[in-house]
Amino acid sequence: MPEASIAPPPTSTRPSVPVPAQRSSGPEESPAFEIRDFSLWYGARQALDNITIKIPARRVTAIIGPSGCGKSTFLRALNRMHEVTPGTRIKGSLKLFGDDLYGSGLDPAIVRRRVGMVFQKSNPFPTMSIEENVLVGLRLNGIRDRAFLNQRLEESLRLSALWEEVKDHLRRPGVSLSGGQQQRLCIARALAVQPEVLLMDEPCSALDPLATSKIEELIQLLREKFTVVIVTHNMQQAARSSDKTAFFYLGRLIEFDDTGKLFTNPANPQTEAYVLGRFG
Repeated sequence: MPEASIAPPPTSTRPSVPVPAQRSSGPEESPAFEIRDFSLWYGARQALDNITIKIPARRVTAIIGPSGCGKSTFLRALNRMHEVTPGTRIKGSLKLFGDDLYGSGLDPAIVRRRVGMVFQKSNPFPTMSIEENVLVGLRLNGIRDRAFLNQRLEESLRLSALWEEVKDHLRRPGVSLSGGQQQRLCIARALAVQPEVLLMDEPCSALDPLATSKIEELIQLLREKFTVVIVTHNMQQAARSSDKTAFFYLGRLIEFDDTGKLFTNPANPQTEAYVLGRFG
């Protein structure tokens, strides 16, 4: 893989990013993911090169970098979603709370229950109601107890800040909701199976500013119960929403630090060039 080097132009047309609020990350902070020397290939093409990182539990970690730098591939590797693409292979170690997620004989479906994912484009199932969209994962796992399902339905919709908006319309199609509501419905669907981690791949890219604000507020609520990892091209969003930020370039992890430090005093000149808008 080529060296991660750039020669950015001297000026920037991108607005400066806001200074993030500092959040506490004291000695109690423990890792959810421990990743060491992790590489990934799609056939002959290497997409991730020797990634070593510890992602803290019950924090929001943002992954930033230019298009094609490996952000989404890295996110998908965290729950083995990349394996739906034929010809992929990995090398290295990726553990969740000490468990090897690539261990021999481990069913990827179990990994994906522990590590839920919300995609860039909201994807409610078009033939299902709001209720059915939320509960589909539980029903696929054989759960039929009506009282339990009703409880989990309300819990998940409350966690996704959607309950008050839809509680009287649960039988309506999920696709009848607005774009922002559909994205929160997809978050509720992911939360219904009670994952330990929630991955979010550009969750606001197709949303208007008001819907984006609601998703960002929701992310702050979710960090109290879940580990959240978010890929975003929007550096203002990363600054507003995350505790930690990782900058990727050419499939490599260039820098990982507290969000406030990475945006205001980055250690690597490539990181500085990117956050100042000199390339990407």
